[in-house]
Amino acid sequence: MANINFVPDDYVQSNESRRANLMCLVLFSVTMAALVGTFMMLKIRQRACTAEEQLVNTKMTKMQESIKKFEDLQTKRKEMMRTALTTAELIEPVPRSVLLASLTNNLPAGVSLSKLELIQKEPPKGSVDRTRNKYQATPAPAGVEASPGASAEKSLETHMQIEGMAPSDLQVAAYIERLGNSVLITNVALIESVEKKVDKASFRCFKLTAMLSHEVHLTKDDIEAIRSKAERSVYQF
Repeated sequence: MANINFVPDDYVQSNESRRANLMCLVLFSVTMAALVGTFMMLKIRQRACTAEEQLVNTKMTKMQESIKKFEDLQTKRKEMMRTALTTAELIEPVPRSVLLASLTNNLPAGVSLSKLELIQKEPPKGSVDRTRNKYQATPAPAGVEASPGASAEKSLETHMQIEGMAPSDLQVAAYIERLGNSVLITNVALIESVEKKVDKASFRCFKLTAMLSHEVHLTKDDIEAIRSKAERSVYQF
């Protein structure tokens, strides 16, 4: 028996058209939802990247400020070291190692030093050291003013307190005489000389005072000569 379709063709086509439109609308909605979701994810990631970038920029700025402060501190440290070295050169025209070497060079046989103390003082007003040698600067002529760069530290006097031991007072007197003839030392004076016994042997413990010659200027050759002589004198004890 043949099937007879009583539904009009227009109605069937209309239903199929509605179904197709509905499917297209659903697909379009899904596609738009996917696009919107993707766009939102991209915006969220972009905001996260922007926030991370700002955080990195903030850290970089702080690091740059820290580096700048460190460089400023290094610059100030170098300036302070340069100032300290300049001040040391002004206050100590003769290195302490050279002064100690000179004191050692003049030691008679059997005499040894036990203590050396250096004290810097301002000279009394009106006092002038008229005793000069080849190692001292020539004073400016009368009526000629000192250069503006002359520092007050150069006028300081270096006083020395020397203590040591000797076999007898003869060696102490010889040491005083040698120091008095030294180009670096002046105003040598004996404070005390006391007899002491060490392992049944008698020694003289002496104390001296002296001053560093005013405005002494040593050349490199003079310093090397003093130091080399001090190294050789070590083996004479």
